[in-house]
Amino acid sequence: MRQTRSRARAVQFRHYGDIDVLEVVEVDEPVPGPDQVLVAVRAAGVNPGEAAIRSGRLDHIWPATFPSGQGSDLAGTVRALGERAHGFAVGDEVLGFTDDRASHADYVVAEQDHLVRKPAGVGWPEAGALKVAGTTAWASVGAVDVHEGDVVVVSAAAGGVGILTSQLARLRGARVIGLASEPHHAWLDEHGIVPVDYRRPDLAAAVRAAHGHVDAFLDTFGNGYVDLALELGVPPGRVNTIADFPAAEKHGVHAVGGSTASTAEVLAALAELLGTGRLELPIAATYPLARVRDAYRELERRHTRGKIVLIP
Repeated sequence: MRQTRSRARAVQFRHYGDIDVLEVVEVDEPVPGPDQVLVAVRAAGVNPGEAAIRSGRLDHIWPATFPSGQGSDLAGTVRALGERAHGFAVGDEVLGFTDDRASHADYVVAEQDHLVRKPAGVGWPEAGALKVAGTTAWASVGAVDVHEGDVVVVSAAAGGVGILTSQLARLRGARVIGLASEPHHAWLDEHGIVPVDYRRPDLAAAVRAAHGHVDAFLDTFGNGYVDLALELGVPPGRVNTIADFPAAEKHGVHAVGGSTASTAEVLAALAELLGTGRLELPIAATYPLARVRDAYRELERRHTRGKIVLIP
């Protein structure tokens, strides 16, 4: 007799479009393959790249197959193991990612080497939002070899990636200047990051006033910041952008993102930093899965401090 599979919820979209194409639908509970782990999701971050994929803006790089799921970041408890999966047990608390655009759901299957144990001191929202922003920040800081004594500018320093990039640069001993709007300045200042309002009419002069010279520039937003870095005299080899690929190609600066740091080792290191309090990941808002459209509506305003997270 054929066994009936349990049902679950997942976010999907059936064609490219605006936020209103997102739907929460009923699907079969996924089954892990031999080297995979089934996770009951407790939290899943939302990311600007997911909005770009859903809209079709990245179809030339990452085309969708419809109906498409959504989401990479995840944290939750192990529900089942594939026959060759090892290192985890049912009930373990884990965090990590999936490459299958599927974490915005009640359950997700992940490769075993895409998961690490969640430290006890890390909350579910922070754990569920760590991977994409964390590995991108890690790779960006490494791309320009930030080291002790450097003066580093970070654009969108209060955003999901920028807030971690700024802190990781500080942990390497750099003096960090964070470009952000005034409501975020107090948080940055409290964390040893020198805030500068990105809306200043002569931004280069404002940065120079904060410190006489700049050694490296980490652009987490795009919109002309590569040009600003070069205007400040930063060598192209010490500029990294995760958002302005045409400028990277034009000027020969780095365009290194999280894919270069998407390993269990890096994820475990980030989780440890978070668990010991040396790294902080502010959560701007949490939404239930049923309000996924509202979560992306807030994300796309691009003025939050830290991360927005779905809670299935």
